[in-house]
Amino acid sequence: MPLESPNPHYRSAVEQAFAQAAFVTDIGIELVDFGPGWCESALRIQPRHLQHTGIVHAGVQSTMADHTAGAAAISITPEQQYILTVEFKLHLLRPGAGESLRCRAQVLKPGRNFQVVESEVYALDGDRQTLISKLTGTMAVLPRQ
Repeated sequence: MPLESPNPHYRSAVEQAFAQAAFVTDIGIELVDFGPGWCESALRIQPRHLQHTGIVHAGVQSTMADHTAGAAAISITPEQQYILTVEFKLHLLRPGAGESLRCRAQVLKPGRNFQVVESEVYALDGDRQTLISKLTGTMAVLPRQ
């Protein structure tokens, strides 16, 4: 069932979540598309994203998956509240190698105090798309002060 946003300005809130996140911007993660309860991001893989074995570092994958999940949660959060990750588990399924990464996150369980989210990170190499990691997390819904 499609989710609806209680925030009439949710598009601006999600865009700001990416634009104002210095670490996410420094890494090169970009917002691709989103709607109420879901979000997609992308990253062009550079040498700085790789660990010593030549695959995408787990820290890059976890940052991308977490931030994209948070943006999905933001998209259905009331305007006077914000989202903060309280926990997540990341499954590293396959080595991350290719030209770019793409992440899709969706809210599995919306709530007034907590939201449960899921992200999938794919490595893209030409026409091939490989699921490399999956995050399940809990986001707290907190009042703005």
